[in-house]
Amino acid sequence: MPETLEQSAGRFDTVLIANRGEIAVRIQRACRELGLKTVAICSEADRQAPYGKTADSFLCIGPSSAAKSYLNQDAILLAARLAGAGAIHPGYGFLSENAAFADAVEKAGLVFIGPTASSIAIMGDKISAKRAMMAAGVPCVPGPDTALPDDPATIERIALEIGYPVIIKAAGGGGGRGMRVVPKADVLHEAIALTREEARKAFGSRSLYMEKFLEHPRHIEIQVICDDHGNAVWLGHRDCSMQRRHQKVVEEAPARGIAPDIIQPVGLACVQACLQIGYRGVGTFEFLYEDGAFYFIEMNTRLQVEHPVTEMTSGVDIVQAQIRAAQGHVLDLIQGDVTCEGHSFECRINAEDPETFLPSAGVVTHLALPAGPGIRVDTHIHAGYKVSPYYDSLIAKLIVHAPTRAEAMARMREALAGTEVEGISTNIPFLRALFEDGAFAQGETDIHYLEQWLKLRRAT
Repeated sequence: MPETLEQSAGRFDTVLIANRGEIAVRIQRACRELGLKTVAICSEADRQAPYGKTADSFLCIGPSSAAKSYLNQDAILLAARLAGAGAIHPGYGFLSENAAFADAVEKAGLVFIGPTASSIAIMGDKISAKRAMMAAGVPCVPGPDTALPDDPATIERIALEIGYPVIIKAAGGGGGRGMRVVPKADVLHEAIALTREEARKAFGSRSLYMEKFLEHPRHIEIQVICDDHGNAVWLGHRDCSMQRRHQKVVEEAPARGIAPDIIQPVGLACVQACLQIGYRGVGTFEFLYEDGAFYFIEMNTRLQVEHPVTEMTSGVDIVQAQIRAAQGHVLDLIQGDVTCEGHSFECRINAEDPETFLPSAGVVTHLALPAGPGIRVDTHIHAGYKVSPYYDSLIAKLIVHAPTRAEAMARMREALAGTEVEGISTNIPFLRALFEDGAFAQGETDIHYLEQWLKLRRAT
């Protein structure tokens, strides 16, 4: 006889963290605070990772290549069995939004700390996600909720109906990959061909869709948490418009200048969408916001890199809430309990050249991190740590919180001034310069602003 949700609550006491770096440290801390044991895994390149020493078990699962270690599903499942883990937390990136992996975890008798495989599949495909959001009343970017056909004449007609400029996107894409802006009709078919091939190589599918390209939008996110008992809440909103090549650099919460009566219906629609598809755990709805209107672009069915700014403003430990939802617990807050106070910024500190943004590997010879009221640093590095060339360049997240946006910006300037990393190149000088920019300070930015700012800097 299958167990009920009440019986399954708390059904695991050991979590395997199927990730690395700062997010492995963050998840490990949340598990310890919940009284759970942890299993850390690593590749050959990460054998000296500091979080391995604080885990209850530490297993090397493969070579330095991510494909043979952090993306090796069989190796991860074997490690979980060997270490006696009852659940797997995928973090972000790697296998975190892989529906087949979520399904394999559940079939192995383990708990996947995230949504069900079916929810990941629905929301992971941008076309089915758009269809689900439209059904729930979530506003979407103008464009059909079907894949583009192969017929050139039909594609031309769809583009004309939407109106140029349009943007072509891979249905299975994400992370800024598999998309191309088409400003006019005479480059449409070339853009289609190039994006189809990119999509095939990156995501294993040539399926594309087309939407209106908004010229001056902001990137706004809404964080949700859901349980398996039909309860869901949204925890305010974030602005992630400061992007370079579609990759976020600085995030803040709340998004500046959006009235509660505008954002609240959108947040409630996101909650309704989650309830309709039986969503469990945490997730993020991403929108473009222009001229007072929201347009859904995608949902991330995982923990976000930028979750700390929402934690700082809402007071909710999102990682713990995610784990408790996977245990089958009832959500311990209702929408009326959610209050967001003050303002928070997050800077992604990357091991990269601050001018060229090329990755920088090597040994950290000196590290000084800021501390004090309203300052948080999420990192896995230390003096003597060897930054590997095999993985993403993110080495730390610097987060601040203060009563107002202006005070939070001032606090971030001071925190950046007190952050020192030597032995490798980092983007800290770039971040310091950005927080001195007047337009950013006034909130007069959109998703294209940072690229334009960088071009002006290079020209002067």
